[in-house]
Amino acid sequence: MEMKTIVYFFLTLILLFSCTKKKDLELHFLDEYVVEDSLVVKTTLIGGLSGIDYDDGNYFFVVDDPKKPRFLKAKIVLQKNKIISVDFQNMTILKDATSSFYKENVLDLESIFIDKETKEINFVSEGSINTGKSPSIFSTDKNGKLIHVYELPKSLKNNQKIKHNAVFEGSSKSSNHKGFWVSVEGPLKGDGEDPSFTKASSPIRMTYFDKTTKKAIKQFAYQLEHIVKPSKGDVNLNGVTALTEYKENHFFIVERTYQSGYGSYGNIVKIFEASIDKTTTNILEIDSLRNTKYTPLKKRLLFNFDTIKNKLTNGIIDNIEGITLGPLLANGNQSLILVSDNNFQTYGRQLNQFILLEISTK
Repeated sequence: MEMKTIVYFFLTLILLFSCTKKKDLELHFLDEYVVEDSLVVKTTLIGGLSGIDYDDGNYFFVVDDPKKPRFLKAKIVLQKNKIISVDFQNMTILKDATSSFYKENVLDLESIFIDKETKEINFVSEGSINTGKSPSIFSTDKNGKLIHVYELPKSLKNNQKIKHNAVFEGSSKSSNHKGFWVSVEGPLKGDGEDPSFTKASSPIRMTYFDKTTKKAIKQFAYQLEHIVKPSKGDVNLNGVTALTEYKENHFFIVERTYQSGYGSYGNIVKIFEASIDKTTTNILEIDSLRNTKYTPLKKRLLFNFDTIKNKLTNGIIDNIEGITLGPLLANGNQSLILVSDNNFQTYGRQLNQFILLEISTK
């Protein structure tokens, strides 16, 4: 073989390898925007923003307030990689005179997503395990009238196996729009240990619901990280608070650690990239994960908000509980927007905090 031919052969191989090599995702911080804590829309204080979704130029937020379950619609103006304004335009209280569902259940709403095709608005609720009220997943029309209540898989039907305030927290429409994902915040009693200061098996369940059958058809385990910051108080928790599927079987997942004793600096927030492949175990029919062999989602750390605290208000990363893919930025890259739940200042000074990130590849 001539030298020229050999060189050409190896150059071709290098080109093919470079084209097929997987490009790793990166997240870059662009901006923070804080909505004043005294803002009122239709006589109702803005706060408790526990979930966010973007659809056709509008943003939808669910409000974590069981006494008055509701959602908000808003416009977020982005210019030159900055959040210029957050304009809340409408508030809708969930009510339906033709159904008893709202009255019979505790609607502790934690996440929201809009069906791109039907425009139905979907909610996940933690219920109230301590008072015997089950978690739920349901859809409404734009006026808050109930359309459908989804049947839960058997692993999530028994309230004796579920921990109070650690049930449904995150949700995401699927990237192919054929279904949606719902995640619990912490491990079920039969699945593993709550995250602590030592490494342990702490899996949470992510469940996929099919829009056509209206049922759960698959479920997977995602392993939580242990807590790394020293304890200063009685509360030391870590769990999944939000997720979004950015392409089929690939997710951005928010883990939030909260520790009492640190005041406004008690949150550690990280975003992980997680994925399902052929080796990931479908655990839909598995009652307990404690003594079962299974393969969880693969995961890697993408972004730790500790690294950009100097760019945030008073160095605070607050109680991030919502994440959504936003519009494309001027450079063609995808935006990612997160929002915090300020708990209506119940536990002290907190922020209605919005975070703008950029998704890029390297």
